[in-house]
Amino acid sequence: MTDRELMLMAKEASLNAYVPYSRFAVGAALECMDGKVFTGCNVENAALGDTICAERTACVKAVSEGHKDFRRIAIYADSENWCTPCGSCRQFLSEFSPEMEVLCAKAGGRYVSYKLSELMPHTFNF
Repeated sequence: MTDRELMLMAKEASLNAYVPYSRFAVGAALECMDGKVFTGCNVENAALGDTICAERTACVKAVSEGHKDFRRIAIYADSENWCTPCGSCRQFLSEFSPEMEVLCAKAGGRYVSYKLSELMPHTFNF
């Protein structure tokens, strides 16, 4: 699967976002080492701490299906800035694949690529 195909899956996932408060729809497509892809979108809640990001939605779906080794994740939002994962998502993903690739998009179909370890160099672990 190409980067563009994975990003398209993330863009499509963003269409399912529930964002009545921020109006900032995000989609994610998480590719496992075996090639299986899990998508997710952000789901907001009036109790803001109960909101879940697109990246964690995709990760929880993958783990709940027995997948824990991730190759890369594409994150899409139609915004002027790169849509990078928040700190909670960085830590969450690093539990499984700290060296995975992270593709971050912004409006116009442009994206940048990072290693998760670049975005979260000192993870919390035991």
